[in-house]
Amino acid sequence: MVSDMANQSLRSRLAGIIGRAIRRSGPRAHAPSRAHAPLRARASSPGQARGTAYPGDFLGIPEITYAPNPGNGNVADPGEIVWTWVPFEEDHSQGKDRPVLVIGHDGPWLLALPLTSKDHDHDAEQEARAGHRWMDVGSGAWDDSGRASEVRVDRIVRVDPDRVRREGAVLDERRFTKVARAVRGPD
Repeated sequence: MVSDMANQSLRSRLAGIIGRAIRRSGPRAHAPSRAHAPLRARASSPGQARGTAYPGDFLGIPEITYAPNPGNGNVADPGEIVWTWVPFEEDHSQGKDRPVLVIGHDGPWLLALPLTSKDHDHDAEQEARAGHRWMDVGSGAWDDSGRASEVRVDRIVRVDPDRVRREGAVLDERRFTKVARAVRGPD
C-alpha cells in the first residue's frame, strides 16, 4: 500500500514538472516550421559539425558576386536564401534557426547575412545607435507566411555548409545587387 502511494505521488510530481516545463516554453517563435524541418541530423552548434569552434563573424568586406545555382546539390551559392543555425552576436555558443542570404565564401565557410521578418523601421534610431543596419528585401519563398523581410547588411556570419537547408529561394539579381552595395557601404 505504501509503495503504491509513493509511486502515485512520484507520478503526480513528475506530471506537474513536465506540465510546468511545457507551459513555460510556450510556442517557440524561433523554431522552424515543418516546411523548414531538417533534412538530415545536424550537430547542436556549428563547430561540432566541422570539428572546430565557430571562428566568429566575418570582419571586412568579402568579394560579393551573384551566382545562384539551385541545382548545385547541397552547396548554397551567393544569391540564395537558405535556412541554417545562426549564432547570436553576443554569444556564439547560442543561436537560432533562421533564413540567411548567402553572399560569398571564406575558406570552408559560407558567408551570409541574417534575415528577419521584424520591421526595423519602427526602431531605426535604436538600431542605428547599436550600429545595426537593415535593408528591406521584400517577401519570397523563404517565408511560408509571405511576410516581408529585412536583411542585416552590417553583420556577416560564417555558416557551415553542412548545416544549410536549401528550402528558401533565390533572391533576384536586382535586389541582390542593392544588398551588395549596402554591405560595401558608401563609396
